[in-house]
Amino acid sequence: MKSIIVLGAGLVGGVMAKDLSSFCEVTCADINEENLRKVALNSKVKTVKGDLTHHDTIRKLVDDFDLVVGALPGFMGFHALHSVISAGKNIVDISFFPEDPFLLDDLAKKNRVTAVTDCGVAPGMSNMILGYHHKKMKVESFECLVGGLPVKRTWPYEYKVVFSAVDVIEEYKRPARMIENGKMVVKTALSEPEFVDFDNVGTLEAFNTDGLRSVMRTMNDIPNMKERTLRYPGHIEYMHVLRETGFFDTTPVRIGNSDIRPIDFTAKLLFPLWKLKEGEEDFTVMRITVKGTEKKNEVTYVYNLLDYYDRKNKVTSMARTTGYTCTSVAQMMLEGKFNRKGICPPEYLGENEKCFNLVLEYLKKRKVVYDVSRKEG
Repeated sequence: MKSIIVLGAGLVGGVMAKDLSSFCEVTCADINEENLRKVALNSKVKTVKGDLTHHDTIRKLVDDFDLVVGALPGFMGFHALHSVISAGKNIVDISFFPEDPFLLDDLAKKNRVTAVTDCGVAPGMSNMILGYHHKKMKVESFECLVGGLPVKRTWPYEYKVVFSAVDVIEEYKRPARMIENGKMVVKTALSEPEFVDFDNVGTLEAFNTDGLRSVMRTMNDIPNMKERTLRYPGHIEYMHVLRETGFFDTTPVRIGNSDIRPIDFTAKLLFPLWKLKEGEEDFTVMRITVKGTEKKNEVTYVYNLLDYYDRKNKVTSMARTTGYTCTSVAQMMLEGKFNRKGICPPEYLGENEKCFNLVLEYLKKRKVVYDVSRKEG
């Protein structure tokens, strides 16, 4: 039987490890013993404790496995990816690090490694959808609206997170790149707020974030592309105030005898407020709109996703929509159905119709369903 090691045993990494154990042998690595205990509970997943900030530790850990799945915080992701590629191991990764993964493209090709990056929901599934249509039509515009939110709105932030609070804060401070009329433009994160209505959800607020990532390079013939994050109305005003006051800054500030980065202090305070409690329910909402010309007809494709917390298995929606996208690709790679060498953002899988349909089928079996509509004119 094929074997996989999952680097990271957090809320998403642990869910992926358990899902993967249904069709292969799985080991999950983390430095947090409590996270490892939760992953091992009532599952076939083996666990190993290790400090994944060290290059040599990762190289030794991955040596005996057929495939690696990366589920680390963004600030650790790029260096972990480098370690895995250096070890000559294929990897599917969801760590969403800020660095350019193509900096490792030559190394991956030299080592004959397939490295699928950003393989979550958005980026991830959003890229695959764009890649699929880019192959079949002349795309004129692409818009992705996406957000993960708690079902119960709790003052003051009306927001909960299932991954690193620092990674969320990065979304609120990193300049948002998008394509307008064939040119890349850079806008401030949290800018251009807009109310958007969603069936069975209500009104949410959309704002600019830097979510296009690799498609600006790989799909650079598309004249208009943007990604916007969704939150309950009012949330972004709080984030504006914190950011402009300096709470998201990374330059250390002297307080007494200590130098403290404001972003670390902020994350420490916010995470207890943002952390989902045991059994607390969340949902993921996404709307992707692709417009262009197909067989000389003007067409619009709209993909809608509305996914909820899995009460039976106690799995968050964000872990389901992100994690199962990644595990679907992991299964394909184990079965030799995708083996392109080098850095492979998810749009490369979307361009392969067979791979794209396999991902949709895999997700549907786990009740993560994308509703698709097509309109001409």
